[in-house]
Amino acid sequence: MNQQIRKSPEARQGLQPRVDPEGLFDLRYRAFLETVSHLRVRLHRYCARMTGSALDGEDIMQEALFEAYRKIGLLDDAQALRPWLFRIAHNRCIDFIRTRRTRLKAEAGYASDEIVLPVEPAGPGAGRAIERLVVHLPPKERACVLLKDVFDHSLDEIADLVGSTSGGVKSALNRGRAKLAALPAQAVAAPVHDPDLERLLGRYVELFNARDWDGVRALTSADARLRVSDCYNGLLSGSPYFVEYERGEPWRMRPGVVEGEAVLVVDRRRDEVWRPAYLVRIHAERGVIDRIADYYACPWILDMVSDDAE
Repeated sequence: MNQQIRKSPEARQGLQPRVDPEGLFDLRYRAFLETVSHLRVRLHRYCARMTGSALDGEDIMQEALFEAYRKIGLLDDAQALRPWLFRIAHNRCIDFIRTRRTRLKAEAGYASDEIVLPVEPAGPGAGRAIERLVVHLPPKERACVLLKDVFDHSLDEIADLVGSTSGGVKSALNRGRAKLAALPAQAVAAPVHDPDLERLLGRYVELFNARDWDGVRALTSADARLRVSDCYNGLLSGSPYFVEYERGEPWRMRPGVVEGEAVLVVDRRRDEVWRPAYLVRIHAERGVIDRIADYYACPWILDMVSDDAE
């Protein structure tokens, strides 16, 4: 985990990568993604637990990775890669939480942040239970509990990452652990029922499985956006999206629900058995699809969802 990343030739020569990923990702960025591939499962897990969503967590991680790529010229060769990426991802998560006002929702059940008596972590094997509940904590406590009790970072590492001190981290840990211990049993959230979206997704699946690409396009707006993990970000109309599906290995698409959200599940056939491979997220406005996110290169999302369902 102490792998380091060196400045790319273009960074050393003063050339900067593109400011935003648009269209097909270039070879330099895809090489960067390969360089950090050993960290992506942990980064996604952290972002997903901070935001409370496996899909939002992936979106934020992808944004964080591109930010890291843009800033690669600022990274000292002697600096560890893992803390640097976690810091960028953490800051992105905090921005997301503030924007969505989830911090106010998370703090609503607690009258104050008074110092409480220390509570020890639940011990080995409790990480999964803890990380599913941390979304109920304020962001700083959420981050400290995750980084210490789930990812086993040191107090000094956590303090540097969240912009605090070791003493401040200890206090946040104490508060967070006590609040988690006092939480009532959590009811499973019921899926949000949107009949119009369900009908739209059903039609999308029907046309996609029939390889009727003109029919699929008719369900989308003229300026619909597409993001395909590790590959493309831009207008659907300018992408090779349908060509890639046409020549890919046997697959089928079906409606599904993940964390209460209606999504599409892509199954692939292996040894004559259909198995879920990855997810697709659809956003629609006034009955027209305006955003598609295809997570074909992110198997860790399904792994997390499956683990949480057990």
